[in-house]
Amino acid sequence: MTGRPGIDSWKAHQTAFDRVRSVALTLSEPRSAGWIAERARVADNTARDHLQRLVEMDVLRTTATDGATRYAPDPLYTRMRALRDLLDGRDRDDLLALKADLQAQIETWRDRYEVDSPTDLRERAAETDTASETRDLRQTANDWDIVRYRLRLVEDAVEHYAEYAGGAPTPA
Repeated sequence: MTGRPGIDSWKAHQTAFDRVRSVALTLSEPRSAGWIAERARVADNTARDHLQRLVEMDVLRTTATDGATRYAPDPLYTRMRALRDLLDGRDRDDLLALKADLQAQIETWRDRYEVDSPTDLRERAAETDTASETRDLRQTANDWDIVRYRLRLVEDAVEHYAEYAGGAPTPA
């Protein structure tokens, strides 16, 4: 043991592949195999082998930046996984209730700030007098983006509920 209980436990209970996958799926920007290897506590070559396997499985995709290969979650994989998470344990009525909650949150921000989008709110943030107000507007704009993304997912899940949930097709 190295005296780092969390890391030692992670290494003891997760395979190298699982650690590489876990790190890679949390990326918000493309990263090199070396960067991922360091955080996954594996050798660079081990990380490259596992990353290539994840690319072949359409979990990750690669980009070439400055002659180096970088890895990031595949947006389609991420979306399908989010849809699966939405559908697990929810029926169509639950999804409709969630849709209404998300729409209400967006309507609240529209009314409070008298703007139509997060972009408009960011423009307003550029014109504030205090750092606190700027931070608050930027945070709300970021939250608004997340809620809009989640609303689109919920709308997709509602529209294709029978197909995604494995039930009978909805009549046209």
